Amino acid sequence: MSDFIYLASQSPRRLQLLEQWGVRCELLLPNADEDVEALEAVLPGEAPAAYVQRVTALKLVASLTRLQRRGLPPAPVLCADTTVALGRRILGKPADAAEACRMLADLAGRRHRVLTAVAVGKPGARGARQWSALSTSWVSFDALTPAQIRRYADSGEPLGKAGAYAIQGRAALWTRHISGSYSGIMGLPAHETAQVLGAAGVRLV
Repeated sequence: MSDFIYLASQSPRRLQLLEQWGVRCELLLPNADEDVEALEAVLPGEAPAAYVQRVTALKLVASLTRLQRRGLPPAPVLCADTTVALGRRILGKPADAAEACRMLADLAGRRHRVLTAVAVGKPGARGARQWSALSTSWVSFDALTPAQIRRYADSGEPLGKAGAYAIQGRAALWTRHISGSYSGIMGLPAHETAQVLGAAGVRLV
């Protein structure tokens, strides 16, 4: 059994959720010379579910390598990735407020999917064992006016968020319906995370 894990994510929301669930975490963040954005590139014709699982797997391999190179004490490593999908179209993190406005205009008044993949790797003498899971949720937004979208984009909240919104923030005000995992929409699905961490020997409630 392990009494702590490494979280290989820069998302404060994931760290907050793990701490709420009583999981002790140490951050395992990339070095300045690691090109994380390259890992998140979408392949031509790639389906959203395949994409988010592939990116998470790549992040886990990179994180396990990082752990070994730094000579840190062995412990399970947790990685996750979230994407928003409108049909087969993948909506990643907007580069600026203008792109955020375009994404939100497309999502307004429609139903879309939020997919979060989570993976855990546990270092061992014979290499790392790995476990993974996928959470799929559905979110429906109210119709939004251009002025509403612009005000939200100008708030800065959409930047750095898949699909240009944060369900736990102001976007909750126009979220009409959710089906699935609220924490998964935030970026780390509780049930799936508990399953993979438990398989890796992490103490949970």
